[in-house]
Amino acid sequence: MFASLHTSSLALGRVERQGKRGLFARVRDAMTLSAQRRQLAALDDALLADIGLSRQQALTEAARSAWDVPRHWLR
Repeated sequence: MFASLHTSSLALGRVERQGKRGLFARVRDAMTLSAQRRQLAALDDALLADIGLSRQQALTEAARSAWDVPRHWLR
């Protein structure tokens, strides 16, 4: 649902250029995604409102598994 929140354009460009990715790259990206989700959950309500999210939406996103990645990463 919030793939664009945790996928920077730089990371997305890297993924698109690489095509199929190796195990190390997938693990590294999952760990990065997990860290970004924790950072999202740590934002205060004013910052969340600035990006159009509620506290509940941020917590729901943060609770997702590190392996629950955007669909386009699975190519």
